Formats: sequence, C-alpha cells, structure tokens
Amino acid sequence: MKLKICGMKYPENILEVGALLPDYMGFIFWEKSARYCNGNVPELIKTIKKVGVFVNQSQEEILEKVEKYNLQAVQLHGEESVEFCSALKEKLPKKIEIIKVFSADENFDFEIIKPFENVCDYFLFDTKGKLPGGNGTTFDWSILKKYNSKKPFFLSGGIGMNELKAIEEISKTKLPIYAVDVNSKFEIEPGLKNKNLLSNFKRKFDVANF
Repeated sequence: MKLKICGMKYPENILEVGALLPDYMGFIFWEKSARYCNGNVPELIKTIKKVGVFVNQSQEEILEKVEKYNLQAVQLHGEESVEFCSALKEKLPKKIEIIKVFSADENFDFEIIKPFENVCDYFLFDTKGKLPGGNGTTFDWSILKKYNSKKPFFLSGGIGMNELKAIEEISKTKLPIYAVDVNSKFEIEPGLKNKNLLSNFKRKFDVANF
C-alpha cells in the first residue's frame, strides 16, 4: 500500500517531508484552499510523485500547472464529468496519472463511478463535508463493502495515527486499496506538516506493510 501526503505548501517543509520518502506528495492549486500552493516547489527525489489537486478548474489551467511544476499526477476534486476527464486524458502525457475524487457518506451510490473507470487511473474516496477536502474527519469505511469495481483507489479523509488499526483491518479485505492519503491530522497549521508525527506514522505504516 502506497502513502500520499497531501496539502504541502512551504518549501522548507516540503523538503523535510520529502526526506521521509512518501510515494506521493500533493499540492493544492485551488485558490480558495487554506493550503493553496502558489510558490516554489523544490526539487524532490524522483521516486516521489508530485500530485496537483484541482477543483472544477479548466483544462488549460491544469495543463499549465502540470508543465510548470513537472507533475506526475492530477487529482480532480470537483464535479468534473466523464467527458472532462476523457478530454484531459487525451491532452496529458500518457505517463501522467489521473485520480478522480468522490466524496463519500452512507448514502453514496457506487454506480456513479462506473463511467469513470476508463478515463481515470485511480479513484480517491474522501469524506463528504463542507469543503472539497481537508475536513479532518473520516467516513464510515464499511460502506466500501459496496465497492463493485476493480479500479484501485486511494483512501482519504481525516486519517491520522488513530486510524492505523483500522487501516490494518481494511487491508485484510479484498478491496483494491492502492494508497492511503493523509493531510490535516498531521498539521501544525494548514499546509505546514508536523515532520516528527509524520515520521512516526510512516515508520509504523511501513512496518505494518499493508
């Protein structure tokens, strides 16, 4: 299971967290976010995939950020349509991954994700809340029993140290969980991560070898 650390903002902190060698690091390019990244992103070790997070933004803006920041993945966190994802996929270099986000609660209808299977590389399930992401709360993972796709997905939404046991339990299922996405539970303030807390989490995460 991979690890994604999202909502990075400050160059020095980016390098500190990069030294922990997560598999993915996320940068939010949505201006309304408290974690909005509009500055310098320092060079990272090439094993870390840089993910640009976008919310209902134009394909032109996404492509511009992909080139400017040398992104390896695009995360679509809004109401982007199947047609939008398909057109974007055509314009992006083939090596760049598309992650489509769905906000989940007990009423989530998993049938709506089916049309996206051929236009995205991964899905991401986050907690449905007031904001598109970073709400700091988990959703009831038992609803994932209804997941009827083979598409690998990221598990997100308020994941912190206290969720390690739950991650261990859900990893024993046949669900195609590709990665765990962490953000707000490891912050000193929005966009500034607690390196020591993240280091402790990653050490336990790696030892568990989900």
